[in-house]
Amino acid sequence: MLDKYEAVIGLEIHIQLLTKSKAYSSDSTEFGVMPNTNVSVISLGHPGTLPMVNKKHIEYAVKLGLACKSDIREVNRYARKNYFYADLPKGYQITQDDTPICNGGKVTVTLEDGTEKDINLTRIHMEEDAGKSMHDQDPFDSLIDLNRAGVPLLELVTEPDIRSSDEAFRFLSEVRRLVRYLDICDGNMEEGSMRCDANISVRLKGAKEFGTKVEVKNMNSIRNVQRAIEHEIERQIELVEKGEEFGQETRSFDAVRGTTFTLRSKEMANDYRYFPEPDLQPVIVNQVFIDTIKAGMPALPRELFHRYVNEYGLSEYDAGVLTESKPIALYFEELLQYTNNYKAAANWIMGPVKSYLNENALHVDDLSFKPEQIAQIISMVDEGKVSFSVASQKLFPILVEIPEKSPSQIAEENNLIQVSDSSEIESLVEQAIAKFPDKVAEYRSGKKGLVGLFMGEVMRLSRGKADPKVANQLVVKYLEKQD
Repeated sequence: MLDKYEAVIGLEIHIQLLTKSKAYSSDSTEFGVMPNTNVSVISLGHPGTLPMVNKKHIEYAVKLGLACKSDIREVNRYARKNYFYADLPKGYQITQDDTPICNGGKVTVTLEDGTEKDINLTRIHMEEDAGKSMHDQDPFDSLIDLNRAGVPLLELVTEPDIRSSDEAFRFLSEVRRLVRYLDICDGNMEEGSMRCDANISVRLKGAKEFGTKVEVKNMNSIRNVQRAIEHEIERQIELVEKGEEFGQETRSFDAVRGTTFTLRSKEMANDYRYFPEPDLQPVIVNQVFIDTIKAGMPALPRELFHRYVNEYGLSEYDAGVLTESKPIALYFEELLQYTNNYKAAANWIMGPVKSYLNENALHVDDLSFKPEQIAQIISMVDEGKVSFSVASQKLFPILVEIPEKSPSQIAEENNLIQVSDSSEIESLVEQAIAKFPDKVAEYRSGKKGLVGLFMGEVMRLSRGKADPKVANQLVVKYLEKQD
């Protein structure tokens, strides 16, 4: 039954910006402070108060627009979006109606089968956040916290290009990664700093007309957005199959039950009564301003991904891991300033370094050692001075504890320098072979896997310091030699 239909999905993402002050006042945006302390007469909407534009709000909007390849509007006007709600102190939101700062654009996602798909954007516009209503703090009353009222937002609206919950999941993940790379939002949906509403309808495959659209709100994680869409698609298909009509409405998601439920019906007409904001002059975003922001833009994750795969020869998996987090990508970029062994650099970041971070619940910025020191270890391994196993299991843990010392100094002081002298290793190989004459005979009769036994003995005799490559060559040479 599900195969007969396709979903048509559009997303509206509210992105709370990392500015120090609010969109139209100097009130702090600090998260987690006591309720109703980051407020003033402006954010409380007292009569006679006047808003003022936060320049960072505009700068961050342009940043996101450039990252999404949107058209940046030159003349930006503000509007009032009027509606009554207890946590909206002014009785309206300052937003943009018919002059969004960014028009069009796209975000590219990688699908499950490895292909790429462009999700086209309708617009990105600037607005302010409302306060927060809390219905579970008091048994008799709803409580209002206005700290969030006036915090600057960007609303990103997609075209109805998304066709599955998985595509929505990947799109949201990509947007979150993008805003984190741009340093404009922390992307923490659980704290409400990135919120998503999904507009969902279903239609028969091949049909041109859209089905009845339902909006789902109040989803506090990317996974819950995916779950809500999956449920809503199944619910709508079931209604269509039964021949039951349903109207356009707004629903909420119950994360415990995994179901959606009705909040309110929604008329087709816009009932917000937008009109021009009389207290704010239009903002002119000229090309000089745009070019200045463009010059300071960081490398974006997909750009880095393609560079790592196409220029550095890394696998798509490695490139994906390295670009998933901006701090890791930056650390990797700094490491590459000291070594051109890209694969070894990737292995060290994804192996010992990430393991150390995870085991100790640390952030990259907390690392005591420098990328240059990891590059020195890579060089020592490349030159055969230490093996990778010794470097990762012995040298690296000491470096973590004593970061003021160089890797070469640590290796010397702890007798970790590997023996590469073939004559010295040859003596150890002779001892190993002499110890197991019966195994030598078995090897020569066809049991080639026994070479590992002799290698283990050589490494034991050398206390792990014999160059494995040289030792292996000599072991095979001696085993193949006929008396």
